[in-house]
Amino acid sequence: MVTVGFHASHEQISPGQLLKDVQHAERAGFDAAMCSDHIEPWSARQGHSGFAWSWLGAALATTSLRFGVVTAPGQRYHPAIIAHASATLAGMFPGRFWMAPGSGENMNEHVTGDAWPPKETRQRRLEECVEVIRRLHRGEDVTHHGLVTVEQARIWDVPDSPPPLIAPAISVDTARRAAVWADGLVTVNQPAAKLKEMLAAYRDNGGRGKAVLQVHLSWAPREQDAAAIALDQWRTNTFAPPVPWDLPTAGHFDGVSGQVGEEQVRSAVNVSASLDQHAEWLAGYSALGFDELYLHFVGQEQAPFIDAFASEVLPQLRGSRLQAQTQAQAQAQAQAQA
Repeated sequence: MVTVGFHASHEQISPGQLLKDVQHAERAGFDAAMCSDHIEPWSARQGHSGFAWSWLGAALATTSLRFGVVTAPGQRYHPAIIAHASATLAGMFPGRFWMAPGSGENMNEHVTGDAWPPKETRQRRLEECVEVIRRLHRGEDVTHHGLVTVEQARIWDVPDSPPPLIAPAISVDTARRAAVWADGLVTVNQPAAKLKEMLAAYRDNGGRGKAVLQVHLSWAPREQDAAAIALDQWRTNTFAPPVPWDLPTAGHFDGVSGQVGEEQVRSAVNVSASLDQHAEWLAGYSALGFDELYLHFVGQEQAPFIDAFASEVLPQLRGSRLQAQTQAQAQAQAQAQA
């Protein structure tokens, strides 16, 4: 049955306010939460970028939600540091933390001054990092020489259950490749045909675990306001790779997105004043095979969205969830009686 979570966007909201927002989301009835891990926002209009790992400790300690984070070991973060941080959270909050290690984006990684590698190199570097992190989570002494270097690293406080490593993917090829190492798959809303292809590529190649979808959406009581919010806050996020991978700063993203219009934004964000329409879109994603949906309202004021969706959208999704459960039970009984 689908889990409906809240996406905490560090690029758009200050850490203190975002902590209040996720606490609000839990009180309103959201099931879980996830967050981004940036040092640079996508746009100067977003204007924030708190440190996700500090924030996660506070969020886990002040809610009972499960949390995930999309992060990038290998350049800005040494994999031993990510292994250490994630082991500590998983140890303090058993069963409540997962992370999605990806190959990174230049906007966050360029701060080290190191060259930005091509995608294939970044992918191989990620796979090395995943192996290093898993070994450290098992309590091993790790020395590794490759695209990353690790010398005699050990984590002394390893969790009883290591945090799941969920693969973030935008392309079918990345989803297919991740099937060999990942504990699950996470992506963002795209056309249904593309999402089906990604899920098939992951599952058909042995991919295990949950399928997670982060859904970018914009809602307001008036359609024109919902569209204006999306255009203001998320027009820098409408470009296909490699643009989002390779541009280095928020200023560059603002520069290339100056001519982006509403139609292009609607291709990346589900924009509607109708809560029923949003519920229908979300139910469609669940029907594709996604186990968890994390709702990212792309505006900066989260409270009206949280309250409206908790009142009108979550009950519809849970109604369909109950209906599906009832149907499954009826089918099981019929088979038992046959």
